Amino acid sequence: MTISDMLAKNAKLYPDDVALVELKPSLNYRCEITWREFDNRSDKIANALYNTGIRKGDKVVHLMTNSIDWLVAYFGIIRTGAWAVPLNFRFTAKDILYCTQIAEAKSFLFGQEFAERVSEIRTQLTAVKKFIYMGDDAPEWAQTIDDFTLQASENPLNVELNPDDPCGLYFTSGTTGQPKPILLTHRNMEHAAIVESMHHGQTRDDNFILIPPLYHTGAKMHWFGSLYSGSRATLLREIKPAYIFEAVHNEKGTVVWLLVPWAQDILVALDTGELKKEDYELDQWRLMHIGAQPVPESLIKHWKTYFPDMLYDTNYGLSESTGPGCVHLGVENIHKVGAIGKPGYGWQVRIVDDNDNDVPPGTVGELLVKGNGLMKEYYKNPQKTAEVLKDGWLHTGDLAKTDEDGFIWYVDRKKDLIITGGENIFPIEVEEILLYNPKVYDAALIGIPDIRLGEIAVAVIDPKPGAGITTEEIEAYCIEKLPKYKRPKIVVFDKVPRNPTGKIEKVKLREKYKDLKWVR
Repeated sequence: MTISDMLAKNAKLYPDDVALVELKPSLNYRCEITWREFDNRSDKIANALYNTGIRKGDKVVHLMTNSIDWLVAYFGIIRTGAWAVPLNFRFTAKDILYCTQIAEAKSFLFGQEFAERVSEIRTQLTAVKKFIYMGDDAPEWAQTIDDFTLQASENPLNVELNPDDPCGLYFTSGTTGQPKPILLTHRNMEHAAIVESMHHGQTRDDNFILIPPLYHTGAKMHWFGSLYSGSRATLLREIKPAYIFEAVHNEKGTVVWLLVPWAQDILVALDTGELKKEDYELDQWRLMHIGAQPVPESLIKHWKTYFPDMLYDTNYGLSESTGPGCVHLGVENIHKVGAIGKPGYGWQVRIVDDNDNDVPPGTVGELLVKGNGLMKEYYKNPQKTAEVLKDGWLHTGDLAKTDEDGFIWYVDRKKDLIITGGENIFPIEVEEILLYNPKVYDAALIGIPDIRLGEIAVAVIDPKPGAGITTEEIEAYCIEKLPKYKRPKIVVFDKVPRNPTGKIEKVKLREKYKDLKWVR
């Protein structure tokens, strides 16, 4: 069953039940859509695209911020047999041009926020035959979605979708260079929906509060659990601790997936009294889970002081594995918080050395995963594909180890490893210790060149508001908590840049601080 079939099934079984709610609290905006409306509107877009010549295997770029219309358009695209090409809403015009040209897209759907960026590059997009504006008052070179679908039928298209047919071209965030195009299939999408349902047990009574960007595999694949179970989801388009609590309260939310910075913001608001639990009805909130970046153990222990009975799960995944779930902690394993967990439903895992030999428990090696969620390829890049896909195993580029109980512990990205004077420093280990300091809001550890040691570690510290922490305090704290070779040689106070999925943008930090010199 494809995800398109899942939508059709829900429209048949629960036609008048609400499928999606969209919230924009600052504007007091709320709208909703039933499963039947969702299904019909997607079919209408599919027919409109088909009427303009879009066929199986074509590509349609999809550049929008989170909304009900985002998901409606997504399903409309894949129902034609075309590939949806969702783009990061933070991409520059140059990035958008690069991705659209790689995809050789024939149609381009975009929101009003992106009109200027698209206008800047549209004459270079010679393969694009139709620009579709998801709103009113389209530029003269584009067509509004209402005009585009005016004559289109709401009947399903008779297009055969096979499990191994490609259906999504997802570009990585580009934090380590040019975005890489990851080709996913209908089988990948179906597997992601089943995995999410098995891990988090969504039922018809659930309401998933969806906050992260839909263009990324993480948020949407978690929502697939709602799609699979036919349960409601709420798209919260603005992010503040109070908005999250209000959404859970007003919409009776039961499941929330957070990024580390958002969970930290909630805890700071609770600690300072800016946010008070007793002002909201939160008893039905049964599960909070986090993914997309390493999760500090200290953060979850802090969270459990406020929500001792709430279930928690850590999710590990990559765009190359169709999002989260190839490894997860499991709600029953809170005693192992800090670990990323065990192989997810339908997944296999290995940890290997540089020669792809399995390493014993406790030894750090590269994490490999295998399952039906593995991407088909890096599109148009067979060399890079061959580097990471070997004998059916995805080489993740992540370092990990197992403990005596078989739980997997994330160590760091291979490329972020700092080698100083011949000693290995895994930044996440040091960042975790820094985050235990009650005055530290966020922290990143990077390596910069050093003539004598090769690299030295630099700690970038973002203090909590009003904390007033000093360099001397950080240095004294590190002397107490860390062996000498792991201590940062330089401490700077700055914001820690994170991308829309919460990952620290270490490339930016290394570029910013590459010329720092350590005064011995």
